[in-house]
Amino acid sequence: MKNYDVIILGAGAAGLFCASLAGKRGLNTLVLDNGKKLGRKILMSGGGRCNFTNIYADHSNYLSANPHFCKSALARYTQWDFIALVNKYNIPYHEKTLGQLFCDNSAQDIVDMLEAECDLPNITIKLRSEVTRVEKIDNRFVITSNGNEVSTHSLVVATGGLSMPGLGATPFGYRLAEQFSHHILPTRAALVPFTLHKPLLDHLQVLSGVSVAATVTAADGTLFKENILFTHRGLSGPAILQISNYWNPGEFVSINLLPETSLTEYLSEERQSHPNQSLKTTLTKLLPKRLIEILQELGQIPECTLKQLNHPQVEALHNTLHQWQVQPNGTEGYRTAEVTLGGVDTREISSKTMESLKSKGLYFIGEVVDVTGWLGGYNFQWAWSSASACAENLPFKAN
Repeated sequence: MKNYDVIILGAGAAGLFCASLAGKRGLNTLVLDNGKKLGRKILMSGGGRCNFTNIYADHSNYLSANPHFCKSALARYTQWDFIALVNKYNIPYHEKTLGQLFCDNSAQDIVDMLEAECDLPNITIKLRSEVTRVEKIDNRFVITSNGNEVSTHSLVVATGGLSMPGLGATPFGYRLAEQFSHHILPTRAALVPFTLHKPLLDHLQVLSGVSVAATVTAADGTLFKENILFTHRGLSGPAILQISNYWNPGEFVSINLLPETSLTEYLSEERQSHPNQSLKTTLTKLLPKRLIEILQELGQIPECTLKQLNHPQVEALHNTLHQWQVQPNGTEGYRTAEVTLGGVDTREISSKTMESLKSKGLYFIGEVVDVTGWLGGYNFQWAWSSASACAENLPFKAN
């Protein structure tokens, strides 16, 4: 049986980065992954261009039952540290809205960089490796993979969450945590589109592909100001994905379809200059014509001219367009979710080292733990930061 200083389960963002840093410290490192290629989720992220971090990344951009947990790791390995690594490899990138950094060319650039960082004689990566058993015997973890046994004093779980099962996501990491007496906080799909109830869905389906700027507010008051996208299943787009992390089944979300315009002032000005203009024509200067027509079909916008509008109608219009109340039917689930909310309870993990407080030598990093970032590169930054916190504290104990 071969012994290693560290064995890492998962060759995604967190696992590969942790391996590269452990390898640079001289640790004899083995990475096991059940997939056919490295960094499968990295390759799919950001529309294939990998939103690898965010220049505004801060602990306040993360959700966790233990909100202070992520502070230490994020402070010790920052977005600027990772950007420096990207610059070292001369990977071209650009900033999109709200500090999001994307590769100019392809997400493959990030995977190639991580692979190059792992190109050390003391790092071994084995793909298509199905782990069937993990045991702890005399302070060593014995891992059975593809019928072979290997052992280590330090086992790092970087298996990810349940999002995108088509890319090989499984609950393995959660089961392993439970095996070693860890609590798993309830998991659910996060950063995920909403589905809608009929008959609203039947009306809105014709808008599939239409995007509008909006502010979306959850029942708890959390709000995001970005685009929303109408789909054939319901609602998506950045603002919807963001708010999905704060939405609970049965709740309504409030959508301001005119975040930059005061509808009352706009209608007053238009009525003075175009009193005989139809309300529909007036509103289509601000919003897609088909959306206005659908809201009319739903009885939320009257069919009249501007001079026919009365004060109660203006108030009702204001509520419709500035505070459109939508009750999602649910979400599209893990199939299209970008990340998983919940996971291994961080109150049972050291925030400094990522080591289990239940079982010495066991570590958890990345999405498998109960730390979930906003849309926009924050979850990748958590992968880099948590991997670094873990790697810099791994001991030398191969023999």
